[in-house]
Amino acid sequence: MPSKPVNGEHRGWIIPIGGAEDKETNPRILARFVELSGGADADIVVIPTASRLKDSGTRYETLFQGMGAARVEVLDFDTRRDCQEEGRLARLAEASGIFFTGGNQLRLSTILGGTQVARCIRLRNAQGVTVAGTSAGAGFLSEHMIAFGAEGSSPRASSVRLAPGLGLTNRFVIDQHFRQRDRLGRLTAALGYNPFAIGIGLDEDTAAFISPDDTLEVEGSGAVTVVDAHDLQFSSMAQADEDDPVCLLGLGVHILIAGATFNLHTRRASAGRLATRKT
Repeated sequence: MPSKPVNGEHRGWIIPIGGAEDKETNPRILARFVELSGGADADIVVIPTASRLKDSGTRYETLFQGMGAARVEVLDFDTRRDCQEEGRLARLAEASGIFFTGGNQLRLSTILGGTQVARCIRLRNAQGVTVAGTSAGAGFLSEHMIAFGAEGSSPRASSVRLAPGLGLTNRFVIDQHFRQRDRLGRLTAALGYNPFAIGIGLDEDTAAFISPDDTLEVEGSGAVTVVDAHDLQFSSMAQADEDDPVCLLGLGVHILIAGATFNLHTRRASAGRLATRKT
């Protein structure tokens, strides 16, 4: 469960990124993460556990240092035993920003899930620390995580498999590389299993900056598809065989680009700064 802020504190920003974010030409997503983590005073921990690539963490370390962060350190966790080490926990307790790289989200959930590290990160976010993740790292941030699934626009009972994620929030379920990998079917199937959550489909080079007051702001060159099952009228998920298509009536869908917002409390979308007035 998400940790709750105490003593008047505000939760930190939560930033899921759809993957393949611009790192060279216009790295506005990563630069904004550094700014929200403290800018020139930012103390960032990079967690590359999802990836099997040796340079995954060091690449982001170099990027964040180049953006002016005061301190950046790669903190990898290869086994669940690593998650019990006091030195690693102490390092997380110092950070003002925590960043999960891409890879395989099941490596994150199976290595970090239920450990002191996971509890520490939830607590730090409740205390105001910014937590971001790209690709698999994005999918892991919420309590409800898409473990894997099939491509395609139509939901089927077998389109998606869910697993517990980090649990910074239980308000949404994330899918990444959304338009590029045709993942509308598996996101809507996830909502067929759990209509409580709000589905957030992130295109590549696109992020949802979720503020402490649960307002989602879009940043990046693509779109965020918000699928809201709050007014779901009918679902055939309970009757569907594994490969059957699923009927879902009453879904709300919003397509947001940079400048648009969605409030996770009121479930209202806004054009935000896109709605310019004529003079």
